[in-house]
Amino acid sequence: MFAGFDYGSSNCAIGVWQQNQINLVPLEGDNYYIPSTLYALHPSLIVSEVYKGIKSTELKHDYQKTRQPLLNSLTMVKSNLDLTDDECKIHLGRDAITEYIECPEEGHFVKSPKSFFGAIGLKKQQLDFFEDIACAMIMTLKQRAESHLGAELKHTVIGRPVNFQAIGGEKSNQQALTILHNAAMRAGFSGVEFLFEPLAAGIDFESKLDEDKIVLVVDIGGGTTDCSLVKMGPSYRDKNDRQSDFLAHTGKRVGGNDLDINLAYHGLMPLFGSNSKLKSGIPMPNQPFWHACKINDVILQSEFYSAKNQRALSDFILEVDEPNKFKRLLSLQENKQGHQLVRTAELAKIALSGKNEHLADLGFIESQLSKNIVQQELASAIDSSITQVVSLALDAIKQGGCKPDVMYLTGGSAQSPLIKAALTHALGDIPMLNGDHFGSVTAGLTKWAKKIFS
Repeated sequence: MFAGFDYGSSNCAIGVWQQNQINLVPLEGDNYYIPSTLYALHPSLIVSEVYKGIKSTELKHDYQKTRQPLLNSLTMVKSNLDLTDDECKIHLGRDAITEYIECPEEGHFVKSPKSFFGAIGLKKQQLDFFEDIACAMIMTLKQRAESHLGAELKHTVIGRPVNFQAIGGEKSNQQALTILHNAAMRAGFSGVEFLFEPLAAGIDFESKLDEDKIVLVVDIGGGTTDCSLVKMGPSYRDKNDRQSDFLAHTGKRVGGNDLDINLAYHGLMPLFGSNSKLKSGIPMPNQPFWHACKINDVILQSEFYSAKNQRALSDFILEVDEPNKFKRLLSLQENKQGHQLVRTAELAKIALSGKNEHLADLGFIESQLSKNIVQQELASAIDSSITQVVSLALDAIKQGGCKPDVMYLTGGSAQSPLIKAALTHALGDIPMLNGDHFGSVTAGLTKWAKKIFS
């Protein structure tokens, strides 16, 4: 049996072909979409779960050789952390978020791991860590899907962005694809292929067309925005080789996560002293506040939560003009609450898509702490990200050399009125259609899996 696997920056989903139609598989209770989050008290617990789940004798042996130190440390880790066997499990999705909020200062919480896979400058140990995270997630979700279906999933098409990183080019892309391919094979898939996410969304849309069109697919995901200019319609959809129909692709690491991070920095960080001054009268440096929000940069996050930085921030408080505000940043750093801060900004962004203002609750930092955010603040905070999204759409049209007949929007952030208004202003009167913001990519991946694996 084959599957379309949307390993997204914000959510994961699995689709299968049953009874001549696509069915999404529940992965978390009755939910078809599970947040792309993982929580574990120690990396050795992740490695242990992966090792136990590898079925291939050859792959298991190879994995054991590369992860032996962490596997050997498991007994000591369990003893040092005083863990029972039940507490050694890893947590995914909403369960991971709950565990993290309850104990933010302990363990490892990773949101949107795919955003890190193409990062340049990663050491072998970091690459292995992200490969283990990807494998643990894919393996667990595959097992859940198989349990629901009562059948083994052997082949899959996994969605990929056009570019995993803004810098690093094809080297970054190959690094990320290697991580995902190795993870999927260890998770138990015997056949793994990849498909550009905007093309997957376009393939799903194409099945509904009754005449040929040139379609600009704009897929605004959690970690990346991808645009594809594609010939679609009845004349094209049954072809096995679509290379000549794909006129242009553009992509960049800018997505919903960046909108949340920018709003957290511009809208919430003033409560932590970002707009204040030093006692000398010099404006406060923005680096510590930006690093606190930049949850999709593994290097900046490592630096921000380091013991060295904790000492530096503690010393720096003597120089600031508003120490009471700066103490909140210290509290956030000590309790590892950056993800909660950005999640608060994300909730504000979602709320402001339908109303003019929103009261952001920051009670997890300080009792009764809140911030009223209005739409203009959101617009100002995310303006640079929206400009990049529009630029990607314009570049795809320029590369393709023709004007699209229709623009098809998909992805979690595609429903933003601010993004839609900016695209309309830049591209003119091209008809704009909305897809299933989360399901389009999964459906397209499943259809492509059917075409190549059937």
